[in-house]
Amino acid sequence: MPTVQRIVIVGGGAGGLALATQLGQRLGRKGLAEITLVDAARTHVWKPLLHQLAAGSYDAHAEEIEYLAQASWNHFKFRLGTLDGLDRASKTVQLGASHDETGAEVTPAQQLPYDTLVIAVGSQTNDFGTPGAARHTIKLDTPQAARRFNDRLINACIRAQTVAPDADRSGLTVAIVGGGATGVELAAELHASARMLASYGFDNIHPEKDLRLVLVEAAPRLLSQLPPRLGEAAQRELRKLSVEVHTDEKVVEVMADGLRMASGKAIASDITVWAAGVKAADFLKTLGGERPLQTNRLNQLMVRQNLQSTLDPDIYAFGDCAACQQPDGTWVPPRAQAAYQQAMYLARRLPQLMNGEPVPAFVYTDQGSLVSLAEYSSVGSLMGRLTRGSFFIEGRLAKLMYWGLHKQHQFALGGLRKTLLITLSELIDHAHRPRIKLH
Repeated sequence: MPTVQRIVIVGGGAGGLALATQLGQRLGRKGLAEITLVDAARTHVWKPLLHQLAAGSYDAHAEEIEYLAQASWNHFKFRLGTLDGLDRASKTVQLGASHDETGAEVTPAQQLPYDTLVIAVGSQTNDFGTPGAARHTIKLDTPQAARRFNDRLINACIRAQTVAPDADRSGLTVAIVGGGATGVELAAELHASARMLASYGFDNIHPEKDLRLVLVEAAPRLLSQLPPRLGEAAQRELRKLSVEVHTDEKVVEVMADGLRMASGKAIASDITVWAAGVKAADFLKTLGGERPLQTNRLNQLMVRQNLQSTLDPDIYAFGDCAACQQPDGTWVPPRAQAAYQQAMYLARRLPQLMNGEPVPAFVYTDQGSLVSLAEYSSVGSLMGRLTRGSFFIEGRLAKLMYWGLHKQHQFALGGLRKTLLITLSELIDHAHRPRIKLH
């Protein structure tokens, strides 16, 4: 085995990029390891902000992180490509060729050797095989999908401007399937965006008269995975914004012009977003070829309590693509805070694990949940050692805490100085740029 360990991290999401950055600072800087990050995109956008990117209230270009620049600053390498295969015997990963928008090849298919492999490819939206969902909905699980939604939204608004004032205006209906955090946040953000669009001249899209927002949830309440009080508060705020909320309604078919429920109810829709359920990518089921890694029914890679894959001690997985059972028998939830905690755990423990040293099990600490309702409010529950259970927060305090989560992510990637500079640039941009994307 070479003296300098080759660590390959596949997936440049919040967890994967944070891990590459931390390992680069701890090992790459000293020449103790060669760290390589692989991702299919060239830039990183923090996934919890995709609903803002979709609504146009977040300028990704002002803040997205260039992988090549981040790698240069933090002593790791970046490779553009997708994970196409894995040969555990020769300890190599196969990367698929990448292409530009015209179809021309940018990078060829290639093999990348490793001593330690970390898989952090995240998750994708699960439409549960609902007829029509794949064809007629937009799934907000990538920046590309969020931008595609925003393009359709702006085009619909421009189209509405061409309608004569005395003509019959039916307005625009956006249906959102899924009353989890993404669906709830998107509904509030779209209402705020419509108000902003009206102020910039799109007077045919008034949020109360011309934009109909419909939120559909199969469970009896919104935010069903979070404490009941959060769901109640979110629903109360959405109703103030005239968002139609349909709970206990399972979508059984998606059509080009609407939804059909198991109850027989039908909802017309001009744009439909699917934000219900997550699963790991299908290719993980066969990753490894004749020697595939162990997965569960959601395609997640099964890992031990130290995040080591169950069938190969040189392969690790974390975040939404991994299934990790806790010492108390529960499973780590597919949440951003869990992926961040696991990334920090591996940043500390991976050098010991590679040397064969024993390490304590990863233990997930639930720090609570925060849901942003655009400029109107935020709701959340915080958990900590000083409290028994959780306590509920909303309003300005919750908005401040939500903002702090984003700053924590920026700090993990750039340190204090860069985070302060980014925050200053955000304040300057807010003063002289439109508060919403208009193209």
